[in-house]
Amino acid sequence: MKTTLNLNTNIQLTFKQLKDLAKQLPEKKRIELATILVDGEETMTREELVAKIKEGLKEAKLHKEGKIKLKTLEEFLSNV
Repeated sequence: MKTTLNLNTNIQLTFKQLKDLAKQLPEKKRIELATILVDGEETMTREELVAKIKEGLKEAKLHKEGKIKLKTLEEFLSNV
Protein backbone atom coordinates (compact mmCIF):
# COMPACT_ATOMS: atom_id res chain seq x y z
CA MET A 1 0.00 0.00 0.00
CA LYS A 2 1.33 3.41 -0.98
CA THR A 3 1.05 6.18 1.59
CA THR A 4 0.94 9.81 0.53
CA LEU A 5 1.02 13.01 2.51
CA ASN A 6 -0.48 16.27 1.30
CA LEU A 7 1.21 19.26 2.87
CA ASN A 8 0.11 22.82 2.16
CA THR A 9 2.74 25.35 3.17
CA ASN A 10 4.53 28.43 1.92
CA ILE A 11 8.19 27.70 1.30
CA GLN A 12 10.44 30.26 -0.34
CA LEU A 13 12.83 28.75 -2.88
CA THR A 14 15.55 30.29 -4.93
CA PHE A 15 15.39 29.79 -8.67
CA LYS A 16 18.27 27.29 -8.44
CA GLN A 17 16.49 25.29 -5.74
CA LEU A 18 13.29 25.17 -7.79
CA LYS A 19 15.27 24.11 -10.86
CA ASP A 20 17.02 21.35 -8.90
CA LEU A 21 13.71 20.09 -7.52
CA ALA A 22 12.10 20.19 -10.96
CA LYS A 23 14.93 18.06 -12.38
CA GLN A 24 13.85 15.27 -10.02
CA LEU A 25 10.32 15.17 -11.44
CA PRO A 26 9.25 12.91 -14.30
CA GLU A 27 9.21 14.71 -17.65
CA LYS A 28 5.41 15.00 -17.78
CA LYS A 29 5.33 16.65 -14.33
CA ARG A 30 8.22 19.00 -15.26
CA ILE A 31 6.25 20.19 -18.30
CA GLU A 32 3.15 20.65 -16.14
CA LEU A 33 5.15 22.66 -13.58
CA ALA A 34 6.72 24.82 -16.29
CA THR A 35 3.29 25.57 -17.74
CA ILE A 36 1.96 26.58 -14.33
CA LEU A 37 4.97 28.82 -13.66
CA VAL A 38 4.85 30.52 -17.04
CA ASP A 39 1.11 30.81 -17.57
CA GLY A 40 -0.38 30.43 -14.13
CA GLU A 41 -2.69 27.73 -15.49
CA GLU A 42 -2.29 24.00 -15.73
CA THR A 43 -3.18 23.63 -19.41
CA MET A 44 -2.97 25.68 -22.56
CA THR A 45 -4.92 25.07 -25.73
CA ARG A 46 -3.23 24.87 -29.11
CA GLU A 47 -4.85 28.17 -30.08
CA GLU A 48 -3.53 29.88 -26.92
CA LEU A 49 -0.05 28.56 -27.61
CA VAL A 50 -0.13 29.79 -31.22
CA ALA A 51 -1.37 33.21 -30.03
CA LYS A 52 1.47 33.46 -27.47
CA ILE A 53 4.06 32.53 -30.10
CA LYS A 54 2.65 35.13 -32.50
CA GLU A 55 2.69 37.77 -29.75
CA GLY A 56 6.31 36.93 -28.93
CA LEU A 57 7.34 37.15 -32.57
CA LYS A 58 5.56 40.51 -32.92
CA GLU A 59 7.38 41.83 -29.82
CA ALA A 60 10.71 40.57 -31.17
CA LYS A 61 10.06 42.36 -34.49
CA LEU A 62 9.12 45.62 -32.73
CA HIS A 63 12.23 45.37 -30.57
CA LYS A 64 14.42 44.77 -33.61
CA GLU A 65 12.89 47.88 -35.23
CA GLY A 66 13.67 49.87 -32.07
CA LYS A 67 10.00 50.52 -31.33
CA ILE A 68 9.92 48.78 -27.93
CA LYS A 69 12.43 47.84 -25.27
CA LEU A 70 12.32 44.29 -23.93
CA LYS A 71 13.07 43.33 -20.32
CA THR A 72 16.54 42.14 -19.49
CA LEU A 73 16.91 38.66 -18.04
CA GLU A 74 17.54 40.17 -14.61
CA GLU A 75 14.34 42.26 -14.84
CA PHE A 76 12.35 39.23 -15.92
CA LEU A 77 13.69 36.99 -13.15
CA SER A 78 13.13 39.64 -10.49
CA ASN A 79 9.39 39.37 -11.18
CA VAL A 80 9.32 35.57 -10.83
